[in-house]
Amino acid sequence: MSVLTRKFSFLASVVALVFFVVFSSFGKASGSADGGEAFNASEVIIHHVLDDHTWHFWDGHYGTLYLPVIVHSSERGLEIFSSKNFYDEHHNVVEYNGYSLDHGHIYLNGNPVLDISITKNVAMLLINATLLIVVFLSAAKTSKRNSGKAPSGIQSFLEPIIVFVRDEVVKPNIGHHYEKYLPYLLTLFFFILFGNLLGLLPGAGNLTGNIAVTLTLAVFTFILTNISGNKAYWGHIFWTPGVPLPLRLVILPVEIVGVFTKPISLTIRLFVAITAGHIVLLSLISLAFIFQSVAVGFVSSLIVLFINLIELLVAGIQAYVFTLFTSLYIGMAIADHEHH
Repeated sequence: MSVLTRKFSFLASVVALVFFVVFSSFGKASGSADGGEAFNASEVIIHHVLDDHTWHFWDGHYGTLYLPVIVHSSERGLEIFSSKNFYDEHHNVVEYNGYSLDHGHIYLNGNPVLDISITKNVAMLLINATLLIVVFLSAAKTSKRNSGKAPSGIQSFLEPIIVFVRDEVVKPNIGHHYEKYLPYLLTLFFFILFGNLLGLLPGAGNLTGNIAVTLTLAVFTFILTNISGNKAYWGHIFWTPGVPLPLRLVILPVEIVGVFTKPISLTIRLFVAITAGHIVLLSLISLAFIFQSVAVGFVSSLIVLFINLIELLVAGIQAYVFTLFTSLYIGMAIADHEHH
């Protein structure tokens, strides 16, 4: 057995033991053997996957981060307060100053309000963006300092990835004018990659598994693609050359629908892949709480460790796929078509 294999086996054993101890102890605490409340797996999974006005890390008063609530209504205008006001000492949902919280939606005297709060996913978005800025500013500073020298530090880690995205994803699909779109595509790739990886951390929010986030990214791609579209691109959509007139009438609505299905496919693909991975992991973890068994806790922790390694791979693949299809769509929009 190689040194690397031994180190990996030791790390896997430690992580599995930690999962096992936490699962078994929590399972006893939440069990219903003495008539207590049974563990609700679906509630835990949905709470993690969906957005929330609080950020829950562990049980107890100090295990919850209460995020700021920012709402606007025609009756009171703009108001800001802590989401802690919606919960009593037993963490039951209560009304506050006429405001009520129901399934993530805030109402004032029964009427919906404009909610622009800093929710868990918004907080994750800010963390992700801040991390991107800090990392790449540091890499840029290192690159400037080491001009003409071999890359070092964080630059040595990021540069091969940047070169790969540029030479293997962006350049082959867009062509000669790829430099114009490279900053957007690199930002897109690393935003999704960092969001996917951060989402695998314990207690983290499901940022890239939020359909609003994936839809926003797809809309950016949709706008950029269609703004960049040349005469040949729009000509193929509205008046496909080389096709008989009766057939053009059939192709036209198909082409128009195709313009909108591209961002929809980008939205659904990333959303489903990330959310499904989180649901699988949480379902396996919940088995230990449901069965309250030492053996089940140990086996499920081993499976969770294996699935987590797969999720690391999926995090990179989904960032790659989203960037690849975006590059492909842009390349199709700006390509020059010749007909004989």
